[in-house]
Amino acid sequence: MAREFIITKEHRRFKEFATAVRKDKTIGICHGEAGVGKTLSARRYAHWDEVGTFVDEWGPRSEDDAKVHATAHRSRTIFYTPEVLPRHKQIMTDIQHLQMRVGICIDEHLRTIGKVTGFRVGDVTKLVELVIIDEAERLTPTSLELLRDEHDRHELAIIFIGMPGIDQRFRHYPQLYSRLGFSHIYRSLGRDELLFVLERQWKRLGVTLDMDDFTDAQAVAAIERITRGNFRLLERLFPQIRRVMRINQLETVTDDVVEAAASILVIGN
Repeated sequence: MAREFIITKEHRRFKEFATAVRKDKTIGICHGEAGVGKTLSARRYAHWDEVGTFVDEWGPRSEDDAKVHATAHRSRTIFYTPEVLPRHKQIMTDIQHLQMRVGICIDEHLRTIGKVTGFRVGDVTKLVELVIIDEAERLTPTSLELLRDEHDRHELAIIFIGMPGIDQRFRHYPQLYSRLGFSHIYRSLGRDELLFVLERQWKRLGVTLDMDDFTDAQAVAAIERITRGNFRLLERLFPQIRRVMRINQLETVTDDVVEAAASILVIGN
C-alpha cells in the first residue's frame, strides 16, 4: 500500500513551479538539502507511483488501464533518475523510452474521449510536455548538452532536481544556463508545517497531539531539534518511535521516547 502523502506548503510551491516550467516550455532547477521532500513532490506531480509503475510493467491491457491513461494525460510528465555513472546515450534512450510509453497512454486517452481517431500517426513522445530529472548532479556535460538540444528542438520543458549548489554548477554551461527560466529552492519544514505533519503522525500512533500538554510540547521540541524540519528524517524517526512505544508498552510520546528512537535510528544508519 502506498503511504499517505502529506501536502505541505513546500509541495504546493513546487507544484506551482513545475506548472510554470511546463506552461512556459522552459528549463527549471529545483534544489534543496537532502531529505526535504524534493523527490516526493516531483513523483507526486508526475503521478509516478501510478503512471511509472504502469509503464515499467507494460503488460497485457485491461479495462482498468483507462484510469492510468487519464492520469498520464493530466500530468503529461515523466520522472527519471539517472544511474550513478550514467552513459549519455543510455540516458537519452531511457528518457525517450519513457516518453514513448507515456505518450501512448496519453494517445489512448485522447482516443477514448474522441479527440483522436484513426491510425496512430506522428511522434507520440511529443505528447509529453515535461521531463523531471532527479539526482541531476549525476549528469555529465555531454548529457546536459543533449538535453539542452532536446529542449531547443522540441520545446520540451525540463526540470533538474539536485542539491544546493547545482545552480552554480550550471553556470559553467552558458548555453544551458541562458535557457533557465525558473530556479526553485525547496526548504525544510517550518514550525507550523512541522506541527501539521506531527498531528498526523500522532494519529497514526493512536493518540492526539495537544500542544497545551507539557509532555507533548517536550516531545515536539525534541523532534524539532533532532530533525530540523527534514521530512525524510521525520519519516524514518516515527517507525522507531512506534517500536520503542510497543516494546515498553507505552501509550504516550515523550521526549525520552523520542531520544531513544533517535539513538536507534543513528545506530541503524
